[in-house]
Amino acid sequence: MIVRSRILPAVLATTALLFVAGCSGDGAGGSDGGVSDGGRSTTPGGAASATASPAAPAARGSVKVLRTVADGLRTPWGLAPLPGGDLLVSSRDDATLTRIDTRTGRKTELGRISGVSPAGEGGLLGIALSPDFASDRMVYAYFTSASDNRVVRVRYDENKPSGEQLGAPDTVFKGIPKGRIHNGGRIAFGPDGMLYAGTGESGSGDLAQDRASLGGKILRLSPEGDPAPGNPFPHSPVYSYGHRNVQGLAWDSRQRLFASEFGQDTWDELNAITPGGDYGWPDAEGKSSDKRFRSPLAQWHTDQASPSGIAYANGVIWMAGLRGERLWRVPLHGTTASAPPQAFLDGTYGRLRTVVPAGGDRLWLLTSNTDGRGDPKKGDDRLLELRVS
Repeated sequence: MIVRSRILPAVLATTALLFVAGCSGDGAGGSDGGVSDGGRSTTPGGAASATASPAAPAARGSVKVLRTVADGLRTPWGLAPLPGGDLLVSSRDDATLTRIDTRTGRKTELGRISGVSPAGEGGLLGIALSPDFASDRMVYAYFTSASDNRVVRVRYDENKPSGEQLGAPDTVFKGIPKGRIHNGGRIAFGPDGMLYAGTGESGSGDLAQDRASLGGKILRLSPEGDPAPGNPFPHSPVYSYGHRNVQGLAWDSRQRLFASEFGQDTWDELNAITPGGDYGWPDAEGKSSDKRFRSPLAQWHTDQASPSGIAYANGVIWMAGLRGERLWRVPLHGTTASAPPQAFLDGTYGRLRTVVPAGGDRLWLLTSNTDGRGDPKKGDDRLLELRVS
């Protein structure tokens, strides 16, 4: 049942990697990467089309760490670029938003979001700016409350003193199942102006196949929290289902949606998302011969990935790995991987949580070593600036 707060208007890892022409399933790698569990033609939301794609990018790439922009971050999770170049970072356990000046590294705590109940993998997770941020100054956040996972929006007023710049949260959407594991949490506004949310099945695999449940899904909502127009199931926010724990969302230059997902014991996944698609969990993990399910365009053993955030830049999906402690480069040709994925930063910075485009050949990358699953070193956690090709 959907409940809202108010009535709203109507390595190349050759043995671990498979490439397929479609899409589908966190692990012993699953639970947040912990070892204890583990011409353009698109449909709404930018689903893959049959239109020809540009030439594939080079099979081999490169990554150079240009600098550490900021350090000493505590349980960073979500990352949102602000107009002008600064960044907002959410703290999972502190339930705070912090602004980072990307020129100087200065950190300014904006305030704490009330109602967050951190535990296990839950807390203050993904963040996204309103499509009308220049005028409404709204920041959207996905968080775990005492009873559920939900999406709220808060007004950011930078004219107020530090620590008091966030307004009271306005609940946009609630009722997403919560657990100590598999809370999903990634949110992003798509090129269609709709809000997408990746959810987890909260440790109850059967929820992923239940289209009446909000767990184990990608949801597509209006900015006010209604099921978005054109969704595949009437009057439902569900965009795709059969997911175990969606952790990354990104669109390519042709508005096709991609998502990363934790596997359980065997396969982590990168999927190309089609509206109404069933990605198999818990009946399938990784590539499946069952034609009911969409298979992943790439998959990894759970100790090599446990993927979190993803970013698209210049024909390539970049995927941050938690347990795998690597940044994966997946060159695309349409909705297929055009060459074997390539791993970078293997173990250099520990667990990697979130990656977002920084313009041109640059990426922002957040580490995640203070989340209770990592081995924090002096300076953790960090925000890095990368140059990639």
